[in-house]
Amino acid sequence: MNKTVLSFGDQKAGGEGFLITSDNVVLEDFAVEDTKGDGIKSKGADQITYRRIRVEWSGGSKETNGAYGIYPVESNNVLVEDSVVTGASDAGIYVGQSENIIVRNSTATYNVAGIEIENSKYADVYSNTVTHNTGGILVFDLPNLPVMGGHSVRVFNNQVIDNDTPNFAPEGNIVGMVAKGTGIMIMTNRNVHVFDNTLSNNGTVSVLIATYPNEFEDDNYVPHPRGVLIRDNNYEGGGSDPDGEVGDIITNVTGTPVPDIVWDGVVPLTEWMTWTSDADRIYVNETIDTTFANLRMIQNTLYPWSTSADRDIEDYAGAVPEPKPVRLPQLLKTN
Repeated sequence: MNKTVLSFGDQKAGGEGFLITSDNVVLEDFAVEDTKGDGIKSKGADQITYRRIRVEWSGGSKETNGAYGIYPVESNNVLVEDSVVTGASDAGIYVGQSENIIVRNSTATYNVAGIEIENSKYADVYSNTVTHNTGGILVFDLPNLPVMGGHSVRVFNNQVIDNDTPNFAPEGNIVGMVAKGTGIMIMTNRNVHVFDNTLSNNGTVSVLIATYPNEFEDDNYVPHPRGVLIRDNNYEGGGSDPDGEVGDIITNVTGTPVPDIVWDGVVPLTEWMTWTSDADRIYVNETIDTTFANLRMIQNTLYPWSTSADRDIEDYAGAVPEPKPVRLPQLLKTN
């Protein structure tokens, strides 16, 4: 990736440097630099592999950089490994509207979002390093897209460190709401397990669990995160420099430093009294010195602001079954 370099520095227009639309493609051992739009996009390309690929915008973190570095979408059996992305104005490694995904052993730096899994099912994100982004790892589910209902995502054994780059997303992008210094953010997804990660010096918050904040017109969309389990992670030095509107909302409740794990506490109005099924609750199972806050954002429009961990359930075994490890057909061919 450091010897074979395809430079798009003179590109005047275009959606991306590479566009792949066929199945069974392996991209391996080269770099793509300074594309006008996205670096490498694959759409509807099943069994796609990105291996030892580097995508970079060499002029630094700028709004005019392409949105996505490595960008598989609407695909089945996606593998991204041993790759590096720097400078994307949306997400360095983004997998969207796809199924059966592995993102591993890769590095994302100086992007708005380091790694993003969006509207996707059955994804394993592990053994990556995400540092000096605005936000480290995002797991989102958004309305009004061709593929909806993301679920069954595991985020584990990642190094999520020093994410401190000011947000440089173009106006209107959904990642423009991500606060500088967000470690891992889960928004409106189901059955997401976050475990065995190292989260260090992410200035706003180490882990944020949130409801989709914007208005939408999609009768099938559920805007609340469900079945989220945060366990066995290591936290150090986070929450000491909260940023922007998100930071203000949190610190109005918690003060500084921000707790390691923050949940906005928003649940459907019909569930205020009855709460919800065991499988759809938010679970935190960490060491006793890990801090947690439930902001109770809607409830607190009627009642005084407070912080609480009363939504925790220590005995979570079986309540939110962990997704099975993702197995990809291409691994059988290459190992």
